[in-house]
Amino acid sequence: MDNSIRLLPAGFLALVEIKRREITSMHISKKFSTLALSAAAALVLSGCAASDAEGGSGGALSEYDLSGVSVAVGSKDFDEQLILGEMMVAAFEAAGATVDNKVNLGGTNVARAALESGEIDIYMEYNGTGWTVPLGQEDPSFDSEELTSGVRERDLAENGIVWVGRSPFNNTYGFASSPEVTEANGEPFTLTTMMEYVQANPDAVVCMESEFPSRPDGLILTETHAGITLPDSQQLILDTGIIYTETANNNCDFGEVFTTDGRIPALGLTLVQDPGVNIVYNVSGTIREAKYNEAPEAFDGIINAVLAPLNNERMAELNGYVSAEGQDPAAVARDYLVAEGLID
Repeated sequence: MDNSIRLLPAGFLALVEIKRREITSMHISKKFSTLALSAAAALVLSGCAASDAEGGSGGALSEYDLSGVSVAVGSKDFDEQLILGEMMVAAFEAAGATVDNKVNLGGTNVARAALESGEIDIYMEYNGTGWTVPLGQEDPSFDSEELTSGVRERDLAENGIVWVGRSPFNNTYGFASSPEVTEANGEPFTLTTMMEYVQANPDAVVCMESEFPSRPDGLILTETHAGITLPDSQQLILDTGIIYTETANNNCDFGEVFTTDGRIPALGLTLVQDPGVNIVYNVSGTIREAKYNEAPEAFDGIINAVLAPLNNERMAELNGYVSAEGQDPAAVARDYLVAEGLID
């Protein structure tokens, strides 16, 4: 979920701003004769010439041509956004663009203002945020395709901003179960079975941030879905970061989380399965229309190719490399693109 300020249903504003490389080398044996070396060099050169004739190397993204196009890439200032921004930087560079890296600008309002002013040409934004913050709308659709379509049409018509692609991952509110409770259950909980478990076990504790029990997009959605109200006596209010560690230490049976947070896999937590109860936050590239029109097919192809493999598990894994292991977001982004065969 976007950890930035979002305008929620009924005008509710909330804070939700959620923060190796193996280099292969080739060694030629000194036992090669001069003739063998010359032959090998000739083969390499002929291979390079053939590759150049076919459009050059660089992975799958090399089929898109952004030569002569300059792109200023921005992002918000938390881990997931840093990774996504660096993915765009590396991907556009692989397609031949001249890239101005302005990743890590600030929150939603800062990044969006930079986009609208032309300081940047693109940053990755969430459909739920786009609908409620820059567009100022209420009651977002719970269907990710429908919501993205609505945001895309309205933002283009009103602001000249093009929304490209949509990630499989949905970084929304959710719950994670502790290792002990998950093991005892024998399988991941659903929102309904979680609430049934808590109802049947009066000592069970659900840890949450202070705002979550009263937010219109918070606990009430799960309670309504399950038809069970969580008693105050089973609610424990904690700071966000502490919820993850206390749930991992089995001091919370369930903890409120952001569903692509890297601490979920890093701490061995298990997401409670959500059939579509919580508001959706899939990500898309948001790009100024004038810049998009310089190479629409290339921007469509590149952004869709980068986002396509990013389901919740994969995004959480990448986030964990940064938030839990302290790796560089740019290195994590590049490794991902190489692993997917998008760049060399």
